[in-house]
Amino acid sequence: GAEVQFTSGTEDEMTWIGYINKDTDPGAAYLFDRKTKETSFLYRPRPNLPVDHLVQMQPASFTSSDGLEIPSYLTMPKTKEKSNLPAVIMPHGGPWARDYWGYNSYAQFLANRGYVVFMPNFRGSIGYGKSFQNAGNLQWGEKMQDDLTWGAKYLIEAGIADPDRIAILGGSYGGYATLAGLTFTPDLYACGVDYVGVSSLFTFMETFPPYWELYREMMYEMVGHPEKDKELLSSASPLLHVDNIKVPLFIAQGANDPRVKKSESDQIVKALTDNGVDVPYMVKDDEGHGFYNEENRYDFYREMGVFLDKYLKN
Repeated sequence: GAEVQFTSGTEDEMTWIGYINKDTDPGAAYLFDRKTKETSFLYRPRPNLPVDHLVQMQPASFTSSDGLEIPSYLTMPKTKEKSNLPAVIMPHGGPWARDYWGYNSYAQFLANRGYVVFMPNFRGSIGYGKSFQNAGNLQWGEKMQDDLTWGAKYLIEAGIADPDRIAILGGSYGGYATLAGLTFTPDLYACGVDYVGVSSLFTFMETFPPYWELYREMMYEMVGHPEKDKELLSSASPLLHVDNIKVPLFIAQGANDPRVKKSESDQIVKALTDNGVDVPYMVKDDEGHGFYNEENRYDFYREMGVFLDKYLKN
């Protein structure tokens, strides 16, 4: 019921450090001696975490708008009720990455507070073959977003989620998907949490860091060219359609983010405020693309929990 990963070894490959983890345990490191076949415990990274409160992550799948099967992970809370629950759709970042089975701090944090957590590996995700990954090309805000929308519908049709209490939450590309979800399917979600999410695909293309230059042509092929695909990028940029957002949105932004400029989040906050939408805005001056300072992470989790409770638990 656990996974073993060998993280490093000696040059002669006779001594290895292995890491064992599972969905209900963040894991422990062990030393393995190939000569003696002996394993010795090294350390646990989170020894004080009360693992008795953690819940299992289940594999799931559903069919998207065009018939493509979307592999996913479902984490159910330890509640007496198992149907009609508040739920959080949680798309991963990347987007050329994927969610894995195992311990996930976001999923456990939310499930511990009574939420269903659904993590679809939408098209474009890695690990499911080249055709599945390439199915995400030029599909930001389109079929990639459909995969999340149909994931929410799957939870509703299965009787798991209350259709009036579904949120979408994500960081980086997941933050983009949050903004796109609230913009392009404004009646589906009760609220959203955008954590350092891309809001304009034009700015995203314009602000490549120097070490990304080798990938520029590949990005044009996978996301879209700012000139050749101008109409596509415009239609898929939430910042250009922000007036469609009707529900509360919590935004977390690093002031020094090189990928998602603070000015983009500022514009969204101003537009939503002018439209009378509740938009709590957390800016950390000592952060970039993601929060790494421990106190800042505490602040984010705490305020995110308060925000979701307010709009998903009445």
